[in-house]
Amino acid sequence: MSRLDRAAAFERAAAVLRENDRGAYTIPTKGLYPFQWNWDSCLTALGLRHLDEARAWQEVETLLDHQWPDGMVPHIVFHVDDDGYFPGPGVWRTGRPVPTSGITQPPVLAYVMKRLHDEAGDRELARRKAQALLAKAEAWHRWFYACRDPKDTGLVAIIHPWESGRDNSIDWDEAMMRVPTDGVEPYERRDTKHVDSAQRPHKADYDRFLWLLQRFRGLGWDNARLHEASPFKVVDPGFNAILIRSDSDLAELAETLGEPEIAARARERVAKARAAFETLWSDTFGQYLCLDRVSNQLIDSPSIGGLLPVFAGLGGEARQRSIAGRIEAWRKRTRFGVASHDPADRRFESKRYWRGPAWIIVNMLIADGLRRCNLADAAAKVEAGSLALIEESGFAEYYDPISGEGLGGGHFTWTAAMVAELVKRAA
Repeated sequence: MSRLDRAAAFERAAAVLRENDRGAYTIPTKGLYPFQWNWDSCLTALGLRHLDEARAWQEVETLLDHQWPDGMVPHIVFHVDDDGYFPGPGVWRTGRPVPTSGITQPPVLAYVMKRLHDEAGDRELARRKAQALLAKAEAWHRWFYACRDPKDTGLVAIIHPWESGRDNSIDWDEAMMRVPTDGVEPYERRDTKHVDSAQRPHKADYDRFLWLLQRFRGLGWDNARLHEASPFKVVDPGFNAILIRSDSDLAELAETLGEPEIAARARERVAKARAAFETLWSDTFGQYLCLDRVSNQLIDSPSIGGLLPVFAGLGGEARQRSIAGRIEAWRKRTRFGVASHDPADRRFESKRYWRGPAWIIVNMLIADGLRRCNLADAAAKVEAGSLALIEESGFAEYYDPISGEGLGGGHFTWTAAMVAELVKRAA
C-alpha cells in the first residue's frame, strides 16, 4: 500500500470511528449492535488513540465504570434503550444500576492499557490514567481464576459461547449438544433483520445460548455458582492466551507504575497458567485445541482459537513455528487473511460468522503474537492480507476469506480501529 493509499485508508477508518462514537463509548455498528461491547471497546481504543489519546482512555474508563462488585467486567453495557438488539436488558435482568449482560468477554483490557501507556504522546496523562485503572484490571483477572477456575488448574473455562467472542465456533458444537432447549422463553431475533441469516448463527444455536442465559439468571447471576451450574464448560486456548498475555502486560505495567505487589500476583498467575497450558497441544493438528472440562477431552476442532497462543508467546519455538506453518497452510486455501476455522475441515463455512470467515481483529492479535515470537515475515503476510480485505470490501464486521466479500455489519468500529493501527504502524 502506497503512502497515499495509507493516508486515505486512515481517513476512511477515522470517519468510521467518529460515526460510531457516542461521546464516552463507541458502538460496534449502527442497528446490529447499538450498545457498548467489552473487547470491542478495548481494542477500539487502540485506534482511537491515533485521533485523541484522552478519548481512547475514556473508552476503557467507561467500560470499567460498569465493572461488577466481584470484579467481572460484563460483555455488554446497555447505556441507552434500543429494541433493535436481542437479547436486551429485559432478558438479562442482572439488576445493575446501568443494565449490563451477566457474562464476560476475552480480557484484552490490560494489553490495551499497556499499549496506551507505553506508546503515549502525553506521558503524564497516560501514567495518571493507567494508575487509576490498574487495580480494576487486576480485580478482573483475579475474578477469572476465582470464578472460572474453581479447582485451581491454572486455566479458566468459558461457561457460555458468547464469553469467547467466537459465538458459534465449531469448537463449541459437541459441548453445546449437552445444553437442553426445553423451557426456552419465546423470542424474536433482531440480528437477522439486519444481516442475511446465512451469515449468522442458526436458531438451534440461539435456543441453547438462551437456555444458558436463563439458567444463570435463575441463579441470580451469582458467579460463585455459575461455573458448576453450566453444562457448557470449555477451556479455550485463545481465551486463555489472551488472559495470559494481559496478565503479563499487567505485571510489567504495575512494575512501571510502582505497584510491585500487583506485579508479583500477576506473574504468579502467569507462571501457573503457562505450566498448565501445554496440556492443550495436539500433535495431530500441530496446534492447540479446546478442552471440554465436562468430558475432560480435547475437542477435535482446529480453529483460530488454537492459533492465538502465539499472542502470549506460548509453546516454545518449535510449537510457534508449527502454528506459523498452520497459518500458511490455511492461507493457501483462501485468498485473504486468516480464516476463523481450518478451511480443510469439512465443517468449514466461509460466510457463517465464526465458522470460517476472516476477522481482521483476530488476525491482528495473531500478527502481534507472531512478531512477539520472532516470526515477522509470517506476521507481515497476515497484516497484508487484512489490508487487502479492506481494499476489496471496506470496513465490514467479517469477511469471506475465499471471495473477500464483506459480511455482517458494515462501517464496523473495531475493523476501522485496526486499520488505523496498521496504517500508523507502517507510516
